[in-house]
Amino acid sequence: MKNIIVGIDFSNSSLNAMRHAVSIALKTGADLHLVWVKTPGVAHNVTEDGGQNYIQKVQASLEEWRNMCKMESPDTEVNTVILEGKVHLEMTKYAANQPQSIIVMGTHGTSGFEEGYIGNNVYRLIKDTTVPILIMRENIEIKRDLHNIYAPIDLSFETLQKMRYATYLGKAFAAKVSIAGIYYPNNADTRHIINVQMRHAADMCEDASVRYDMETLTVQNELVKMLLEHANTLDSNLIVIMREENETDFTSNAHMREILSTSKMPLLIVPNVSAIGISR
Repeated sequence: MKNIIVGIDFSNSSLNAMRHAVSIALKTGADLHLVWVKTPGVAHNVTEDGGQNYIQKVQASLEEWRNMCKMESPDTEVNTVILEGKVHLEMTKYAANQPQSIIVMGTHGTSGFEEGYIGNNVYRLIKDTTVPILIMRENIEIKRDLHNIYAPIDLSFETLQKMRYATYLGKAFAAKVSIAGIYYPNNADTRHIINVQMRHAADMCEDASVRYDMETLTVQNELVKMLLEHANTLDSNLIVIMREENETDFTSNAHMREILSTSKMPLLIVPNVSAIGISR
């Protein structure tokens, strides 16, 4: 991990996201990029407060946020960036041009799981980006120093792709990885496949010299609710999931919106590199 791109809109949500990004930068040595996007249709040339140009005010605010990052992590390279266009498109392109990058974004809202709640920009980013994206709700107040990373394992072969990031962060933070085998649907074939996948996941932890444990979760209904309750029971403070490409996985579109909107801990969403044409 070399570059952490933080979406900034100067809300409490993006401030929370930035603070989490700083914690990761401290542990990994990655550079920070504080990115604000000038969106079409907004009157950016309006002058305020003695005639100061709007963009100049944005630049000044970004510099203030940069200084906050430097106070906590003086050795971290912190870049401030202003882009122009649609937020999800510009963030996607910028991240794709930064080697070994992730995006960190906050979301707005307090309840429910409508798409509007998690924000159209964030949801579009999740669908379009080719790099992992760390999402956290505005009201998340959780210890930033990772100690337990929850990695649910489903039926898809691609589910093991998430373990690359789980073990990387586990090693960086000296955190434990909780491998959770999801029996969904609950039948003999599913249990066999999940057990095999869990063993592979455990091997990846051992190869990375990362502490781990393994548990299974039998699910009949209310999948997302049970998953989040299980992660909370294990005192996790990060969930790593895949952006799956079909509707049979527990991170299908409907489940994805629900987990984004109800999780009380940050979510690292890893794109399926097989589906976007990148060699594994």
